[in-house]
Parts: sequence; structure tokens; C-alpha cells
Amino acid sequence: MAQAGTLLSRLPTFDRASGEVTAVIETPKGSPNKYDFDESCAAFMLKGVLPEGTAFPYDFGFIPSTLGEDGDPLDVLVFLDAPVMAGCVLTVRLIGVIEAEQGEKGKQRSRNDRLLAVATHARTHEHVKTLDDLRPKMAEEIEAFFRHYNDLNGKDFRPLGRSGPEKARTLVQDGMRAFGEARKSG
Repeated sequence: MAQAGTLLSRLPTFDRASGEVTAVIETPKGSPNKYDFDESCAAFMLKGVLPEGTAFPYDFGFIPSTLGEDGDPLDVLVFLDAPVMAGCVLTVRLIGVIEAEQGEKGKQRSRNDRLLAVATHARTHEHVKTLDDLRPKMAEEIEAFFRHYNDLNGKDFRPLGRSGPEKARTLVQDGMRAFGEARKSG
């Protein structure tokens, strides 16, 4: 159990009881607003507004106590029956990853993978165990959303490939190590 005052970004990565991955939702499904958790004030800040008619296709957030190559916690897109509010903490089952690079246009890119997961409590997606269980073209649509979203923000998002739950779990474990090393040196 987390101590009082523990920041959402520093919660345990894995739920001790179930062994599932912990996720924190920043931007709910259907939201035209992009929110980010700001550790300096322990609150969700409005990062941007998507163009008219554009919204996040699924709940989007991060895996706490991880660090990606881009310097942020690992991103996760969560499949659930209905959107949850920003700040909701839930457990998820990793089903795969869209491996990608992202960066400012014309500048150096860094890895910024998108983990894909099903919420432990999901009913409509409870059968989904891997990317192969998603409806046809769904992963392509998600990649297209992130390419378009980043393009509108002056960034370049380049999918490199897709992998299953084992690779996703390895990326989470690597992110935990990077987070631990950053805390020791910082």
C-alpha cells in the first residue's frame, strides 16, 4: 500500500495482490483535451486541445515508477468499457506494444513506445490477450491517431513495429530499472 502523499507517478508498477500492471489515466477516452500529470504540483494540467471533431480513442495514461527513453513514464493506452476520469488508478493486462520513435520535426527522435493494455475490470475486452485478438485494422487506426495527433503538435511519430505482451512486459521492467537508476543519481 502506498504511503499518504505518494505521487501517482511513484506508485508501485505492479499490483502486489494480482501481479498486474498499475496504470494511471491522464486523458479519458473521448476527450478532446490532453492532460498530463505534473509531478511538481501533484495535479493534472491541461497540455493541449485537439482540433474540432478529434478525441482520444481510448483511455491514455502512464505506468508509474517507470521511465522511457524520452524522459517520461511509459505511455499506455487502456481498453475499457467506458472512459474513466483523469487520475483514476487501475490495474491492466498488457497485450502488446506499438514500438515507435517520436520527436520534433527535423530534430533527433527518441523511442516513445505505446503500451496497449486491457483494464482488469473490462468486460467488452476481457477476451483480448494479445494484439491478434483486436479487431482487424485496430492497431493501424491507433498508429494513425498518434501520427495525426503528433503531426498537429509539430512532432513526428514513427511506428517501428508491433510486439506482443512479453515484449511489453520487458519494456515495463526496463522502464522500472531506468526509473530506479534516475532516482539514485538524481
